[in-house]
Amino acid sequence: MINSSPTKDTFVYGLFLFIVYLFFFGNDPPLQFIGVIFQGEWRTIFVVFLGILLEALPFIVIGALMASVIQILITEEIIQRFIPKRPIPAMIIALILSAMIPVCECAIIPVVRRLIQKGVPVHAGIVLLICAPIMNFVVFGSTFYAFQRQPDIFYGRIILCVMTALIAGTVIYVWFNNKNILKLNKGDLTQHRSFNQNRGTSKLKGVLHHTCKEFFAVGKVFIIGASIASIAQVYVPQSMLIETAKEPIKSTIMMMGIAFILSLCSEADAFVAASLGHAFLPSAILGFLVYGPILDIKNVFLMLSSFKVRFVLLFFLVITITVFSLSLLAGYTIMRG
Repeated sequence: MINSSPTKDTFVYGLFLFIVYLFFFGNDPPLQFIGVIFQGEWRTIFVVFLGILLEALPFIVIGALMASVIQILITEEIIQRFIPKRPIPAMIIALILSAMIPVCECAIIPVVRRLIQKGVPVHAGIVLLICAPIMNFVVFGSTFYAFQRQPDIFYGRIILCVMTALIAGTVIYVWFNNKNILKLNKGDLTQHRSFNQNRGTSKLKGVLHHTCKEFFAVGKVFIIGASIASIAQVYVPQSMLIETAKEPIKSTIMMMGIAFILSLCSEADAFVAASLGHAFLPSAILGFLVYGPILDIKNVFLMLSSFKVRFVLLFFLVITITVFSLSLLAGYTIMRG
């Protein structure tokens, strides 16, 4: 994740805690004139927001911790040894490895770039890039928890992710096999930087320091997404959602667009999707759950700084068409079942 200023983090989270305090204690005499903002619809919004946040918080913490362990203790060279050169075995091994690497869609980009630099086949790297944010055990657990009453959505996310990765990996193999897709830049994203600088030589300190940074970065993005989802549930006319939800194509396009704009991290996006699931068809929910962790605003910029524009454009086109088509097909299958 992109590192942020400690001062900004302190201000943002301090402001958030102050708002939480106003919500619970704003009726006290000294704060009545401020606490009035949490009456009526705004109070409903905050209740919905807190529900989404508290459900997702454990998975965000676990994801940040495991990503830090990978970053500090496991090198890319160790991962590279398990990936063969032949295309089909390479993509299969990449699928298996993606379940063991608990990193979000932003953190996986510099890892994949470095793996490709060290000789990992491009198609295997792309499978890892697509699957790791969705297939890893942390996201697997959060999706299962969020959709434990809707197993079709849970299994559908995994199946669509695998199919999308294999299709995209095959296309990339045909178009870019033995070609350089990496963009040369001065600020190489994959240059090794210790997260334990100026904090002694303890790897434990490095893991804890990186976990804090990862948690703050993920948390800020998730708070924005959860806030938008909460406001949408209260203020967006239900008639408009219901009208859109009746159209599989329109609702799927809308949810894929929402996933791209919100840029939620995959450790927590299942809870936002579950909170909107009452209004949208299964195809739209699956489009949201599969498309967002592969392509969103923040990781497109990271990809453009790491890979050549021609590759990013093809990747964007292939992923968009594939996820949209598979989501419609899966939604139709679920509805028929």
